[in-house]
Amino acid sequence: MPQTNIAAAKRNAAKIGVDVKPSTRKGKKLDVFKGDKKVASIGDITMSDFLQHKDKDRQKNYKARHQKTRVKVGSPSYYSDKILWS
Repeated sequence: MPQTNIAAAKRNAAKIGVDVKPSTRKGKKLDVFKGDKKVASIGDITMSDFLQHKDKDRQKNYKARHQKTRVKVGSPSYYSDKILWS
């Protein structure tokens, strides 16, 4: 089972037009699907995310660290930012 709030992740995913399910990939939290096609696996299973800790400082640091990679729509970093860190 992923170590995150699945209900909140599904709500965030719906906002950007994708669906999420627990990941089948070892070490990942969620698989992101657009229609029936898997487009990314996101979230390190050993790390907490904003949906878990709600720490604004950690959220700010994450967004600063991933500033360049999270802007490319469709990338795993983009989905992680929009689903796990919003």
